[in-house]
Amino acid sequence: MLTLENVSVSYGAIEALTGISIHVEKGEVVTLIGANGAGKTTTLRTITGLLKPRLGRVVFEGNDVSAKPTHRLVALGISMAPEGRGVFANLSVRENLQMGAYLQKDRSEVAHDMERSFQMFPRLKERENQKAGTLSGGEQQMLAISRALMSRPRLLLLDEPSLGLAPLVVHTIFEAIEEIRSKGTTILLVEQNAHAALSHSDRAYVLETGRIVMEGQSKELAADPRIKEAYLGE
Repeated sequence: MLTLENVSVSYGAIEALTGISIHVEKGEVVTLIGANGAGKTTTLRTITGLLKPRLGRVVFEGNDVSAKPTHRLVALGISMAPEGRGVFANLSVRENLQMGAYLQKDRSEVAHDMERSFQMFPRLKERENQKAGTLSGGEQQMLAISRALMSRPRLLLLDEPSLGLAPLVVHTIFEAIEEIRSKGTTILLVEQNAHAALSHSDRAYVLETGRIVMEGQSKELAADPRIKEAYLGE
């Protein structure tokens, strides 16, 4: 479904990604793990068109999308819940979800998708008319994921969905990720919580200073002594 081919990205004179190649197959959950500054968010921002590759290309469903603007990529079927959640603080939960559905023209379909979000995250239903800025961090994360789903993506990008959340809320978020995948959405997950990421994904890539240093089945990487020491605290 998605391929990055030898992609390099720079911020001015600083190279953030150096010749990385990854692929995501339809129906998979693939995770990128690595320390702060490794290039994980830069990778997602490149896939979504917020950054342009200096070298290499991004291919989605067989088409080179490296030069396409972000709104075109959303229309093609790529959506992201960004790091920091990025909810519209002064809009209600319902209005945030409606913003996510701005490409959808059928009101009944929008209502159906909204109801699906409320079933997945009942807390959002309870706070439907509450301003998003007054929600807890966990509730804002639920809203960010739900808003991203409102455009009916085939590929969902999640950037640090568990960051700063209590363990019980992290569990809820990862249960939702499993549910989203079970309904046919492919997921590329960036996550500092390597234990949770490797437990809830099929394959993983390890990024260090803009380069991929390891890749493989998530279960195999979770058992690798180098990963245990560097990322799992074992």
